[in-house]
Amino acid sequence: MSTTDTATLPADTTAEGERFLKVDDIHAYYGESYIVQGVSFELRKGEILALLGRNGAGKTSTLRSLARVGTPDLKKGEIWLADLPVHKLKAHEAARKGIALVPEDRRIIQGLTVEENLDLAQIAPPIGWSKERIFELFPRLGERRRQEGVTLSGGEQQMLAVARALARDVELFLLDEPYEGLAPVIVQEIERTLEQIKAIGLTTIIVEQNAIAALHLADRALILDMGQVVFDGTAREVLDNAELREQYLAV
Repeated sequence: MSTTDTATLPADTTAEGERFLKVDDIHAYYGESYIVQGVSFELRKGEILALLGRNGAGKTSTLRSLARVGTPDLKKGEIWLADLPVHKLKAHEAARKGIALVPEDRRIIQGLTVEENLDLAQIAPPIGWSKERIFELFPRLGERRRQEGVTLSGGEQQMLAVARALARDVELFLLDEPYEGLAPVIVQEIERTLEQIKAIGLTTIIVEQNAIAALHLADRALILDMGQVVFDGTAREVLDNAELREQYLAV
């Protein structure tokens, strides 16, 4: 990526290599169903983690536990973002502290334009991600800023969902199936956007069925099976291990 591409993006001011996120033995339930069974991992500032596994492995439930949304119910364990005890927060408190979840269904608000969707999410005044910077990253959204968000194409709605999360001055970026249902050409565009986000050092966790695409973007990989961690290592280790991919990812 050229210097021009990144010159106006917010800079990361945290020292490289610093542990930023610690997830310690979390257990989460949907009613009586035991979904997340003792998941632990750590991330350094600026790392991208591919959170992988077959359907029903507990990936989305883990993301939702980190974002502190209403379900699943976190029964045990701790989540620390730097010195912030995330496990003690409500969902709206976690969002205000910079934990942003982009859900699979995007949840674009009907009746609001692209710009109004961003206005609703943005803190005032924005610390890092002004609308101007967001529209530099997503020029297509800038062109459609007066258009109702729900009338955008699927790829454009995904861009808006990502942009809306950034508008909260995000510290921990959680993406649930960002490529789901998108045409290959749009997937490539979303990938380019995520590469730019990676270049500025935003700590990110991606849940994605397209495991190979996620692994090429990620630094680290965590594989879940039946709610438990079965692999924690580098993305390259998974890409280079066909047996591991076949056993747990079917790729």
